[in-house]
Amino acid sequence: MSYQVLARKWRPRTFHELVGQEHVQRALVNALDQGRLHHAYLFTGTRGVGKTTLARILAKCLNCTAGGHGDEGVTSTPCGQCPSCEAIDDGRFVDLIEVDAASRTKVEDTRELLDNVQYAPTQGRYKVYLIDEVHMLSTSSFNALLKTLEEPPPHVKFLLATTDPQKLPPTVLSRCLQFTLKHMPPERIVGHLSKVLEAESVSFEESALWLLGKAAEGSMRDAMSLTDQAIAFGQGEVRHADVAAMLGTLDHRHVLALLEAMAEVDAARVLAEVAALAEQGPDFAGVLDDVTGVLHRLAVAQMVPDALDNGHGDRDTLLALAARFTAEDIQLYYQIGIQGRGDMAHAPDLRTALEMTLLRMLAFRPQGVPKPAQTPLPMRGDGGGGAPAAGGGAGQSGSSDQAASAAPAPSAAPGAAASRPAAESAPAPEPTPEPAPARAPVESAASPAPTEAPADPQPAPEAAPEPAPSAVAAAEPAPEPPPWIQDEPVQDVPVQDEPVQDVPVQDEPVQDVPVQEASAQAAPAPEPAAPQPQMPAPVAAAPEPEAQAVPAEAPAAPSAADATPGELSHADWLERFDALGLSGLTRNLAAHCVVEADDGDALTLRLDPSQAAMQADVHVERIREALAGAGFTRRLTIADGPLPEGVETPRQRADRLAAERHAEAVAALQADPQVQKLQQAFGARLIETTVKPVEAARH
Repeated sequence: MSYQVLARKWRPRTFHELVGQEHVQRALVNALDQGRLHHAYLFTGTRGVGKTTLARILAKCLNCTAGGHGDEGVTSTPCGQCPSCEAIDDGRFVDLIEVDAASRTKVEDTRELLDNVQYAPTQGRYKVYLIDEVHMLSTSSFNALLKTLEEPPPHVKFLLATTDPQKLPPTVLSRCLQFTLKHMPPERIVGHLSKVLEAESVSFEESALWLLGKAAEGSMRDAMSLTDQAIAFGQGEVRHADVAAMLGTLDHRHVLALLEAMAEVDAARVLAEVAALAEQGPDFAGVLDDVTGVLHRLAVAQMVPDALDNGHGDRDTLLALAARFTAEDIQLYYQIGIQGRGDMAHAPDLRTALEMTLLRMLAFRPQGVPKPAQTPLPMRGDGGGGAPAAGGGAGQSGSSDQAASAAPAPSAAPGAAASRPAAESAPAPEPTPEPAPARAPVESAASPAPTEAPADPQPAPEAAPEPAPSAVAAAEPAPEPPPWIQDEPVQDVPVQDEPVQDVPVQDEPVQDVPVQEASAQAAPAPEPAAPQPQMPAPVAAAPEPEAQAVPAEAPAAPSAADATPGELSHADWLERFDALGLSGLTRNLAAHCVVEADDGDALTLRLDPSQAAMQADVHVERIREALAGAGFTRRLTIADGPLPEGVETPRQRADRLAAERHAEAVAALQADPQVQKLQQAFGARLIETTVKPVEAARH
């Protein structure tokens, strides 16, 4: 007997042997079992997906006589042994009229076909008209077919098949039950080819079947035909090398080798791989398309590993390769590859364009990112939003840290600031140490009772509003008086009238008093201080906005100073965060960390799991260097995990402080009389989202 090709030998003969198309199989089986048969069926889909096969199986189901010769014999499981089934399988069943519409397009052919419709079937139960490539019929042929297609005799069934249903008139589509057959995925094709080759006793390599499944482009018949060709090419075997040579396509392993070289950031190896590809004479534009396609699959493997397909049989390889790239690298490489594909038309030659595109990927790769993201999660881009708020809050705490470190001589700088107006009016400048003692009796006169305020920072918030600025002024240098200081000291306005011109602040009894004795002498001499409080009014007014601008952080400065020589606590981490000078992604990564442990040699930071995708060696190294510059030389380890309850990260602290400042600003505006007048007179409404605190507005 002559050889029969695999596509015909292994054509399914029942619905249960059908590969794929479950949605069509289920509908037809249920209709046959329930006796709900339509008179016209339309099967659409690309080549080789089973349109004609389905039509022949349906014809066997309609004419199988194993269950009887009447209508009760219609079944969804034809026996394949009765005369009708055997005749249909052999292609000699009289009542199955197969028409090739591509060769019989004229209206005369259609009329001749329809002349025999009225006659009863000769051998079977139904007369079945199978019209293949029905879209090739002419308009006149469709018009001649319409009436019969709508109301055929009860013994006639029409089975239409086409690869282009858009060319069918709507009048034909409305008279048929349409079933759209799907493409065959490579996984299904490979599985079916494996069963066929095992039954045929043909040795094969699975990677070769993946090449065949990909080359078939969704067509099972094409896959079977290519398998026949591969068996002949490989002398009875199906090998990967033989199939790749037979198809003349680029071996997928070359693309993976290119990406492995890029994962190693080895430009020399990349050029060597391109040179090896050039010996095979490939289409370099197709090579770049394959590279970008694999980059897309690598991105899927990183973000959603379960969604990665196995279209090339390389799923495990890609999962391992994806761990060697960072998410930023893959996205950048893909974008450069897409743009390089469009630039190929302007390149001197395609190989040059491919090499330049690959080298451009390495040249623009983010530097200093040696290891990939540890978790395949999409990054949540909130890095830039918290920088201003964090900078504002941390900057103020940083200034308080500097004030705490300069605590041994707190009066020198404020004294210089106090004597600045006097120096401008007096011709002879005074030495710096002398104004410092002048400040001590002034503060004692302004607050006679609390003489222990410099030693104990706790009573400062409990005192009246006026002594609190003096306590803060004694602890903070306050380099320049802010522009808004004149809004606060309203009660000191009458005192400022004369002392502005009263230059001789440095009286004889004050110059001889040291700083340590000034506080002791402040209580017994309240009367001589009557002329002296006139001068410190501008001095006391300067630090007041500092106390109001940062009410929550004022008591935190001493704790930061106390913790400096020892281990780094989380409170130190919060207060010194802005002073570290971090920026960009490094700052965003550090802003989501809390101090977990510090033994003086190794520091462990706990990272919010939602930000774990940003972790990279370059950011860890920058944070370590910043901490070393701040006096904390440690071996730094950043581990993601659940954060402790009740502990704020620098980002959360900055957000909270920003929200508090915003709430205070909104409350101040709502209480403003002018704003209230506008609301009452014009029905104005305050848009709270547009309100910005003074610190945020200056930034």
